[in-house]
Amino acid sequence: MPSLKDLKNRIESVKSTRKITKAMQMVAAAKLRRAQEAAEMSRPYAERFNAVLSQLASSVGGSDTAPLLLKGTGKDDVHMLVVMTAERGLCGGFNANIVKLARTRIAELQAAGKTVKILTVGKKGREQLKRQYGDLFVGHVDLTEVKNVGYANAQELAATLLTSFEEGEFDVATIFFGKFENVVSQVPTAQQVIPAEFEETDAPAIDYDYEPGEAEILESLLPRGVATQIFAALLENAASEQGARMSAMDNATRNAGEMIDKLSIEYNRTRQAVITNELIEIISGAEAL
Repeated sequence: MPSLKDLKNRIESVKSTRKITKAMQMVAAAKLRRAQEAAEMSRPYAERFNAVLSQLASSVGGSDTAPLLLKGTGKDDVHMLVVMTAERGLCGGFNANIVKLARTRIAELQAAGKTVKILTVGKKGREQLKRQYGDLFVGHVDLTEVKNVGYANAQELAATLLTSFEEGEFDVATIFFGKFENVVSQVPTAQQVIPAEFEETDAPAIDYDYEPGEAEILESLLPRGVATQIFAALLENAASEQGARMSAMDNATRNAGEMIDKLSIEYNRTRQAVITNELIEIISGAEAL
Protein backbone atom coordinates (compact mmCIF):
# COMPACT_ATOMS: atom_id res chain seq x y z
CA MET A 1 0.00 0.00 0.00
CA PRO A 2 1.56 3.37 -1.01
CA SER A 3 2.38 5.83 1.73
CA LEU A 4 0.71 9.22 2.12
CA LYS A 5 3.83 10.93 0.81
CA ASP A 6 3.88 8.74 -2.32
CA LEU A 7 0.22 9.45 -3.01
CA LYS A 8 0.65 13.17 -2.49
CA ASN A 9 3.64 13.26 -4.85
CA ARG A 10 1.71 11.34 -7.47
CA ILE A 11 -1.27 13.69 -7.23
CA GLU A 12 1.00 16.71 -7.68
CA SER A 13 2.65 15.02 -10.67
CA VAL A 14 -0.68 14.31 -12.37
CA LYS A 15 -1.82 17.88 -11.68
CA SER A 16 1.31 19.19 -13.40
CA THR A 17 0.63 16.90 -16.37
CA ARG A 18 -2.95 18.16 -16.54
CA LYS A 19 -1.73 21.75 -16.70
CA ILE A 20 0.53 20.87 -19.63
CA THR A 21 -2.15 18.98 -21.57
CA LYS A 22 -4.67 21.78 -20.95
CA ALA A 23 -2.19 24.36 -22.26
CA MET A 24 -1.44 22.22 -25.32
CA GLN A 25 -5.17 21.84 -25.96
CA MET A 26 -5.66 25.62 -25.91
CA VAL A 27 -2.68 26.19 -28.22
CA ALA A 28 -3.95 23.53 -30.64
CA ALA A 29 -7.42 25.12 -30.60
CA ALA A 30 -5.96 28.51 -31.54
CA LYS A 31 -3.83 27.00 -34.33
CA LEU A 32 -6.72 24.86 -35.55
CA ARG A 33 -8.90 27.87 -36.30
CA ARG A 34 -6.30 29.38 -38.62
CA ALA A 35 -5.36 26.05 -40.19
CA GLN A 36 -9.01 25.11 -40.77
CA GLU A 37 -9.73 28.45 -42.42
CA ALA A 38 -6.73 28.03 -44.72
CA ALA A 39 -7.74 24.49 -45.70
CA GLU A 40 -11.37 25.40 -46.35
CA MET A 41 -10.43 28.51 -48.36
CA SER A 42 -8.13 26.46 -50.60
CA ARG A 43 -10.79 23.88 -51.51
CA PRO A 44 -12.90 25.97 -53.95
CA TYR A 45 -9.83 27.04 -55.92
CA ALA A 46 -8.40 23.52 -56.05
CA GLU A 47 -11.74 22.02 -57.08
CA ARG A 48 -12.33 24.61 -59.80
CA PHE A 49 -8.75 24.32 -61.04
CA ASN A 50 -9.08 20.54 -61.27
CA ALA A 51 -12.43 20.93 -63.07
CA VAL A 52 -10.80 23.10 -65.75
CA LEU A 53 -7.93 20.65 -66.13
CA SER A 54 -10.39 17.76 -66.31
CA GLN A 55 -12.28 19.40 -69.17
CA LEU A 56 -9.04 20.12 -71.01
CA ALA A 57 -7.82 16.57 -70.44
CA SER A 58 -11.07 15.09 -71.77
CA SER A 59 -10.65 17.17 -74.95
CA VAL A 60 -7.08 16.04 -75.50
CA GLY A 61 -7.81 12.44 -74.54
CA GLY A 62 -5.12 9.86 -75.25
CA SER A 63 -3.75 11.61 -78.32
CA ASP A 64 -0.06 11.71 -79.08
CA THR A 65 -0.03 15.46 -78.42
CA ALA A 66 -1.13 14.96 -74.80
CA PRO A 67 1.51 16.11 -72.25
CA LEU A 68 3.57 13.47 -70.49
CA LEU A 69 2.08 14.47 -67.12
CA LEU A 70 -1.34 13.51 -68.46
CA LYS A 71 -0.72 10.36 -70.50
CA GLY A 72 2.11 9.06 -68.29
CA THR A 73 5.00 6.89 -69.33
CA GLY A 74 2.74 4.10 -70.53
CA LYS A 75 3.67 1.81 -67.63
CA ASP A 76 3.36 1.67 -63.84
CA ASP A 77 6.42 -0.32 -62.80
CA VAL A 78 7.91 2.24 -60.40
CA HIS A 79 5.75 4.04 -57.83
CA MET A 80 6.73 7.10 -55.82
CA LEU A 81 4.83 7.39 -52.53
CA VAL A 82 4.90 10.79 -50.84
CA VAL A 83 3.92 10.23 -47.19
CA MET A 84 2.91 13.46 -45.45
CA THR A 85 2.76 13.43 -41.66
CA ALA A 86 3.41 15.82 -38.78
CA GLU A 87 6.77 16.97 -37.47
CA ARG A 88 5.57 16.46 -33.88
CA GLY A 89 3.62 13.84 -31.99
CA LEU A 90 0.99 13.99 -29.24
CA CYS A 91 -1.81 14.13 -31.81
CA GLY A 92 -3.55 10.81 -31.25
CA GLY A 93 -3.60 8.37 -34.15
CA PHE A 94 -3.19 11.04 -36.85
CA ASN A 95 0.32 10.02 -37.94
CA ALA A 96 -0.22 6.30 -37.39
CA ASN A 97 -3.35 6.22 -39.57
CA ILE A 98 -1.58 7.85 -42.53
CA VAL A 99 1.39 5.51 -42.16
CA LYS A 100 -0.96 2.52 -41.93
CA LEU A 101 -2.56 3.50 -45.24
CA ALA A 102 0.88 3.91 -46.82
CA ARG A 103 2.02 0.52 -45.50
CA THR A 104 -1.05 -1.12 -47.00
CA ARG A 105 -0.33 0.45 -50.39
CA ILE A 106 3.35 -0.55 -50.22
CA ALA A 107 2.43 -4.16 -49.45
CA GLU A 108 -0.05 -4.24 -52.35
CA LEU A 109 2.46 -2.81 -54.82
CA GLN A 110 5.26 -5.11 -53.73
CA ALA A 111 2.94 -8.11 -53.93
CA ALA A 112 2.21 -7.08 -57.53
CA GLY A 113 5.94 -6.96 -58.32
CA LYS A 114 6.18 -3.17 -58.49
CA THR A 115 9.17 -1.09 -57.42
CA VAL A 116 8.37 1.34 -54.59
CA LYS A 117 10.16 4.55 -53.65
CA ILE A 118 9.25 6.62 -50.61
CA LEU A 119 9.56 10.38 -50.10
CA THR A 120 8.59 11.50 -46.60
CA VAL A 121 7.29 14.88 -45.46
CA GLY A 122 7.37 15.18 -41.68
CA LYS A 123 9.67 13.22 -39.41
CA LYS A 124 6.95 11.24 -37.59
CA GLY A 125 6.07 9.29 -40.70
CA ARG A 126 9.73 8.79 -41.50
CA GLU A 127 10.40 7.41 -38.03
CA GLN A 128 7.56 4.90 -38.29
CA LEU A 129 8.47 3.70 -41.78
CA LYS A 130 12.24 3.72 -41.38
CA ARG A 131 12.62 0.36 -39.63
CA GLN A 132 10.61 -1.65 -42.15
CA TYR A 133 11.10 0.33 -45.37
CA GLY A 134 14.24 2.36 -44.79
CA ASP A 135 15.87 0.93 -47.92
CA LEU A 136 13.05 2.41 -50.04
CA PHE A 137 13.63 6.01 -48.95
CA VAL A 138 14.75 8.41 -51.65
CA GLY A 139 14.32 11.72 -49.85
CA HIS A 140 12.85 13.68 -46.97
CA VAL A 141 11.30 17.14 -46.63
CA ASP A 142 11.84 18.74 -43.22
CA LEU A 143 9.23 21.35 -42.26
CA THR A 144 10.28 21.67 -38.62
CA GLU A 145 11.27 25.31 -38.98
CA VAL A 146 8.20 26.22 -41.06
CA LYS A 147 5.59 27.92 -38.86
CA ASN A 148 2.90 28.25 -41.53
CA VAL A 149 2.92 26.08 -44.64
CA GLY A 150 2.95 28.21 -47.79
CA TYR A 151 2.62 27.69 -51.50
CA ALA A 152 6.40 27.99 -51.83
CA ASN A 153 6.81 24.77 -49.81
CA ALA A 154 4.42 22.98 -52.17
CA GLN A 155 6.26 24.35 -55.20
CA GLU A 156 9.58 23.00 -53.93
CA LEU A 157 8.14 19.55 -53.35
CA ALA A 158 6.35 19.62 -56.72
CA ALA A 159 9.57 20.67 -58.48
CA THR A 160 11.39 17.72 -56.89
CA LEU A 161 8.71 15.27 -58.09
CA LEU A 162 8.51 16.76 -61.58
CA THR A 163 12.29 16.66 -62.03
CA SER A 164 12.41 13.03 -60.93
CA PHE A 165 9.53 12.17 -63.26
CA GLU A 166 11.17 13.87 -66.23
CA GLU A 167 14.36 11.95 -65.52
CA GLY A 168 12.43 8.68 -65.62
CA GLU A 169 12.90 7.78 -61.95
CA PHE A 170 9.27 6.72 -61.46
CA ASP A 171 6.05 6.17 -63.39
CA VAL A 172 3.34 6.99 -60.84
CA ALA A 173 3.36 9.38 -57.87
CA THR A 174 0.82 9.23 -55.04
CA ILE A 175 0.54 11.52 -52.02
CA PHE A 176 -0.73 10.36 -48.61
CA PHE A 177 -2.22 12.86 -46.18
CA GLY A 178 -5.02 13.37 -43.67
CA LYS A 179 -8.12 15.07 -45.05
CA PHE A 180 -9.73 17.32 -42.46
CA GLU A 181 -13.44 16.81 -41.82
CA ASN A 182 -13.84 18.04 -38.25
CA VAL A 183 -12.03 18.05 -34.92
CA VAL A 184 -12.66 14.36 -34.27
CA SER A 185 -12.47 13.08 -37.85
CA GLN A 186 -9.40 13.16 -40.09
CA VAL A 187 -9.57 10.76 -43.02
CA PRO A 188 -6.30 9.19 -44.29
CA THR A 189 -6.30 9.81 -48.03
CA ALA A 190 -4.23 8.61 -50.99
CA GLN A 191 -4.30 10.78 -54.12
CA GLN A 192 -2.46 10.16 -57.38
CA VAL A 193 -0.85 13.33 -58.73
CA ILE A 194 1.38 11.97 -61.54
CA PRO A 195 0.11 11.14 -64.09
CA ALA A 196 -2.84 13.43 -63.48
CA GLU A 197 -6.15 11.86 -62.51
CA PHE A 198 -9.41 13.79 -62.34
CA GLU A 199 -12.67 12.88 -60.65
CA GLU A 200 -15.79 12.89 -62.75
CA THR A 201 -18.10 15.80 -62.03
CA ASP A 202 -21.81 16.31 -62.59
CA ALA A 203 -21.24 19.82 -63.93
CA PRO A 204 -22.49 20.29 -67.51
CA ALA A 205 -19.75 20.29 -70.12
CA ILE A 206 -19.15 23.67 -71.74
CA ASP A 207 -17.48 23.93 -75.11
CA TYR A 208 -14.68 26.51 -75.02
CA ASP A 209 -12.34 27.62 -77.77
CA TYR A 210 -8.81 27.71 -76.40
CA GLU A 211 -5.94 29.71 -77.78
CA PRO A 212 -3.39 28.19 -78.01
CA GLY A 213 -4.66 24.59 -78.19
CA GLU A 214 -5.67 22.38 -75.28
CA ALA A 215 -2.40 20.43 -75.34
CA GLU A 216 -0.28 23.58 -75.05
CA ILE A 217 -2.39 24.92 -72.19
CA LEU A 218 -2.22 21.59 -70.36
CA GLU A 219 1.55 21.53 -70.80
CA SER A 220 1.68 24.78 -68.84
CA LEU A 221 -1.06 24.11 -66.29
CA LEU A 222 -0.35 20.50 -65.29
CA PRO A 223 2.87 21.30 -63.33
CA ARG A 224 0.95 24.00 -61.51
CA GLY A 225 -1.81 21.49 -60.91
CA VAL A 226 0.64 19.15 -59.16
CA ALA A 227 1.79 22.00 -56.92
CA THR A 228 -1.83 22.96 -56.20
CA GLN A 229 -2.76 19.42 -55.17
CA ILE A 230 0.30 19.17 -52.93
CA PHE A 231 -0.43 22.56 -51.38
CA ALA A 232 -4.05 21.58 -50.67
CA ALA A 233 -2.83 18.31 -49.11
CA LEU A 234 -0.35 20.18 -46.88
CA LEU A 235 -3.10 22.52 -45.68
CA GLU A 236 -5.46 19.61 -45.02
CA ASN A 237 -2.66 17.89 -43.10
CA ALA A 238 -1.98 20.97 -40.99
CA ALA A 239 -5.64 21.32 -40.03
CA SER A 240 -5.96 17.60 -39.35
CA GLU A 241 -2.88 17.60 -37.14
CA GLN A 242 -4.17 20.43 -34.95
CA GLY A 243 -7.64 18.91 -34.77
CA ALA A 244 -6.22 15.55 -33.74
CA ARG A 245 -3.90 17.17 -31.18
CA MET A 246 -6.73 19.22 -29.69
CA SER A 247 -8.90 16.12 -29.33
CA ALA A 248 -6.04 14.04 -27.89
CA MET A 249 -5.08 16.71 -25.34
CA ASP A 250 -8.71 17.15 -24.32
CA ASN A 251 -8.95 13.40 -23.64
CA ALA A 252 -5.65 13.48 -21.75
CA THR A 253 -6.84 16.42 -19.62
CA ARG A 254 -10.08 14.64 -18.71
CA ASN A 255 -8.23 11.39 -17.96
CA ALA A 256 -5.83 13.29 -15.70
CA GLY A 257 -8.78 14.81 -13.85
CA GLU A 258 -10.31 11.38 -13.30
CA MET A 259 -6.98 10.01 -12.07
CA ILE A 260 -6.61 12.92 -9.64
CA ASP A 261 -10.08 12.20 -8.24
CA LYS A 262 -9.25 8.51 -7.74
CA LEU A 263 -5.89 9.28 -6.15
CA SER A 264 -7.50 11.88 -3.87
CA ILE A 265 -10.03 9.32 -2.65
CA GLU A 266 -7.25 6.80 -2.07
CA TYR A 267 -5.20 9.46 -0.24
CA ASN A 268 -8.11 10.36 2.05
CA ARG A 269 -8.82 6.70 2.80
CA THR A 270 -5.18 6.01 3.59
CA ARG A 271 -4.98 9.13 5.77
CA GLN A 272 -8.13 8.10 7.61
CA ALA A 273 -6.69 4.63 8.15
CA VAL A 274 -3.49 6.11 9.57
CA ILE A 275 -5.46 8.34 11.95
CA THR A 276 -7.63 5.42 13.04
CA ASN A 277 -4.56 3.26 13.77
CA GLU A 278 -2.99 6.07 15.80
CA LEU A 279 -6.19 6.47 17.83
CA ILE A 280 -6.33 2.73 18.44
CA GLU A 281 -2.73 2.74 19.64
CA ILE A 282 -3.41 5.69 21.98
CA ILE A 283 -6.55 4.11 23.40
CA SER A 284 -4.83 0.72 23.79
CA GLY A 285 -1.95 2.36 25.61
CA ALA A 286 -4.27 4.26 27.94
CA GLU A 287 -6.21 1.10 28.81
CA ALA A 288 -2.96 -0.71 29.54
CA LEU A 289 -2.11 1.86 32.15
